[in-house]
Amino acid sequence: MEQYVEVGKSTIIGSDAPKPQDKNPKGIDRIIAIASGKGGVGKSTVSANLAVALAQKGLKVGLLDADAYGPSQPRMFGVNSRPASPDGETIIPLHKHGVTLISLGLMMPEDEALIWRGPMLMSALEQMVKQVQWGELDVLLVDLPPGTGDVQLTLSQKFHIAGAVVVSTPQDIALIDARRGIDMFKQMSVPLFGIVENMASFVCDGCGKEHHPFGSGGAKAEAEKLGAPFLGEVPLDLDIRIGSDGGLPVMVSKPDSPQAQAFVRIADQLVASDLYVNAKA
Repeated sequence: MEQYVEVGKSTIIGSDAPKPQDKNPKGIDRIIAIASGKGGVGKSTVSANLAVALAQKGLKVGLLDADAYGPSQPRMFGVNSRPASPDGETIIPLHKHGVTLISLGLMMPEDEALIWRGPMLMSALEQMVKQVQWGELDVLLVDLPPGTGDVQLTLSQKFHIAGAVVVSTPQDIALIDARRGIDMFKQMSVPLFGIVENMASFVCDGCGKEHHPFGSGGAKAEAEKLGAPFLGEVPLDLDIRIGSDGGLPVMVSKPDSPQAQAFVRIADQLVASDLYVNAKA
């Protein structure tokens, strides 16, 4: 389809007219932000397993761990090698479980604090998006820090974001912050792919009953209220926690389990959405 771009008083007609996706590194079809309004809701766990679920569907997937103050993906993927840089500029990412991965956590010791002001964070984020040799990717997931700060603003302003996935637990205190995150993306003109409810319920080993320690259906109700897609629920489960701590996401350690299938359903919802289909560069 031909595009028309105004340049002064003249008009350029043609397929080479600038597109929003031109702001992104060549070869990356879509950038999707994985966000949360507050910490501790399992955003990084969802990011890791969603990345593997998409890769298992045959997509070329990258995962950028931009949670500078709490980078979790090196532990969740079981990697600790420092990325190589053959020329001091280009960064060679790591590959694990079918996912191309880079994280600020790979640049420093695991127990060392990152004490940076906003400008340093913004510069590091741009470097990780632009200077990493991502290759050809169908989708780059960005595991954002919680909240609505510098990293979120930089990502939204410097690059074309196909959309955001917001992770929350069911209780009101988490949903209040999730609403702020959703509103931030709205103000930045970033579409919302949908909401994921994490730690939705667990099944008691002793009685076999399903329990809802954080309440039930809060994120789903919030999605309906906002007119946003509800991507699905993820249970509060020991296997998910063990896999995350051990470097084997449950999508790898137990891909046929009900816990893994929750992430598969979220991945299916994501790639089937019109927003995803129409976001290809």
